[in-house]
Amino acid sequence: MPASQHVPVPHQRAAPQAAPGSAGDGPLNLLVIEDDPAGTFTVHELLDAAGTRVRIRTARNLTEAERLLTDDIHCILLDLALPGRDPDDELAALRHLLLLAPRHAVLALTPSGHAERAAEAVRVGAQDYLFRDELDGRLLSRAIRYAVERKRADTAQYKLAESKLRAQENARLERGLLPTPLLEGSDLRFAARYRPGRSRALLGGDFYDTVRTPDGTVHAMIGDVCGHGPDEAALGVELRIAWRALTLAGLCGDDLLSTLQEVLEHERDSEEIFATLCTVDIAPDGRSAGLCLAGHPAPLIALDGRAQLLPYENGGPALGLLPRARWSRRQVQLGREWGLLMYTDGLIEGRTGEGSGQRLGQDGMVEMINSQLASGLRGESLLEAAVTRARELNGGELTDDVAVVLLERKRGDRDGRRA
Repeated sequence: MPASQHVPVPHQRAAPQAAPGSAGDGPLNLLVIEDDPAGTFTVHELLDAAGTRVRIRTARNLTEAERLLTDDIHCILLDLALPGRDPDDELAALRHLLLLAPRHAVLALTPSGHAERAAEAVRVGAQDYLFRDELDGRLLSRAIRYAVERKRADTAQYKLAESKLRAQENARLERGLLPTPLLEGSDLRFAARYRPGRSRALLGGDFYDTVRTPDGTVHAMIGDVCGHGPDEAALGVELRIAWRALTLAGLCGDDLLSTLQEVLEHERDSEEIFATLCTVDIAPDGRSAGLCLAGHPAPLIALDGRAQLLPYENGGPALGLLPRARWSRRQVQLGREWGLLMYTDGLIEGRTGEGSGQRLGQDGMVEMINSQLASGLRGESLLEAAVTRARELNGGELTDDVAVVLLERKRGDRDGRRA
């Protein structure tokens, strides 16, 4: 590198003025890396025609550059002729620098006869290149700002792609954690709707499941962990999986809920965390069921096109509230044709109108379901209409997680749709 090739300093020295761009309104700080002792840059500061100061630091190798590389450096200008670790790789120094300074904008400096190498430097990761024999203060200032902006855009694009990928992975994971009902061999129809309260989440603190045991009994449950964050969602998944395992192992009623309370007490992060639960075990003939409530609202039973709350006065406390608590199991007659609607309190805690202080509540929900049953809605259509109507009454999205499960038994439905 001839020592006579210096960057010319513009003669016009107007007062510095604010420059546009994300590099800020102050001077631009440039780190130059070249191994010529005389150096292409013989001054510590340049002033372009627009009045922008460019402060220059110089380093003769990457080791020295690493010591000078601070957060106030806007851009790095690297001489591509600088030797790297791999003598067979013309861009070895650039590759090493990109590892040392992943957050900084990088410009490649090369003679004009090396245009292909300069273009390859951009493909490797430099934001732009400059030809040594065309370099002046104005071009350098503009190139620095362009490189900084392009680096910002590249970083933003990378973060956006990374965020989308992470969201896709989280969605795939959450979908995998949602239950697949085990109802093979049952003539009951199953439908469910799930809407987490957290923005952009697929999984909340509500949980549900349905399984059929070898004796023909269909077991269903729905529950709600207090809170709305990912920790509560994870605890809900743990309780659901534990419920399925214990149910398939033959536990029911108080024995099942007592064991689930032990699971919750061991897995929760705080003693203030609790969970409500409603469990139903439907006899093989489908005409009766056992019902247990642990601080959870009673389900609805639809008979002859009319819905009403199942009578239940002696439910036990929510899981995790009282040590050594007990839960009674009540026998309920269902009949030959019925629909059983289980839900979490997110459905009934919404308001009855925009700006209204009144909650929908269980009575309002029964009225709403009866109106939809009267219009002929059943199954999935009924659940979708119920959640949609609750949102409309609330004047927008429901703030709590919502889970709704519907089990139906119709005459002559043994050959109909199965879950």
